[in-house]
Amino acid sequence: MQLSQSEEELMQFIWEQEKAFMKDLLEMYPAPKPAATTVATLLKRMTEKGFIGYDQMGRSRQYYPLVAKSDYFSKRVNGLIKKFFDNSASQFASFFTSETNLSKQELEDLKAIIEQEIQKKN
Repeated sequence: MQLSQSEEELMQFIWEQEKAFMKDLLEMYPAPKPAATTVATLLKRMTEKGFIGYDQMGRSRQYYPLVAKSDYFSKRVNGLIKKFFDNSASQFASFFTSETNLSKQELEDLKAIIEQEIQKKN
């Protein structure tokens, strides 16, 4: 299951805070802030989808992530590779490195990361 763009934005805040009340999450939005009812609806949908849980504290709920950020984005990137690059990581890497205006230093850093991963496979 996947989050909508607005749910994903809210999920970023929850990952950042680790535990947060709705008022805390509302404060994290830049102006113009969404209505509290909008955020409440997003939180309800995200709870139903199994992305967040909450602890009831009196009349308030403290929300926390049930899905790790790295797990979510790993699935998203793998889905992107499958959908747009015929499930080819090398096609994705070729596109990414040629279309994203990476600096020479960033390309060198990527090269070092790839070389480390190659060493792990040996």
